[in-house]
Amino acid sequence: MTGLFRKSIEQKELIKRKKEIKELVKEKQYDKVLQIGSELLEKRPDDLDVLFIIGSIYYMRGKHKTSISYFDKILEISSYDPETLLLKANSLFELGQYSESVKCCNKIQEIDPKNKAVLELLSKINTRAKSQD
Repeated sequence: MTGLFRKSIEQKELIKRKKEIKELVKEKQYDKVLQIGSELLEKRPDDLDVLFIIGSIYYMRGKHKTSISYFDKILEISSYDPETLLLKANSLFELGQYSESVKCCNKIQEIDPKNKAVLELLSKINTRAKSQD
């Protein structure tokens, strides 16, 4: 019985910390979010919400290689997550990895063929690729 009770307390603590993270995101206290998120990931490395939040913060900060590492962890668990795939595709685009970005876009189109953000990104990729020829 003790194990069950302890697990319940840990679950409540996790929920409390995740609410705290979401509040800190609203307040744009990203350094604090990264700190708390990293602590949570030490305990639960497969927490999709925390992985997404941290990856998104690195994405917003232009740290695309770091953001991709978090997006890849999410996609190992949930390979058809369109939001994560789109952020990864955009990160790859920013790094000049156009063919990899297109692969992510194609995967999104399998799920959501009318996704406007994907169509816009593919157009940007084509324009950028042509200008480099």
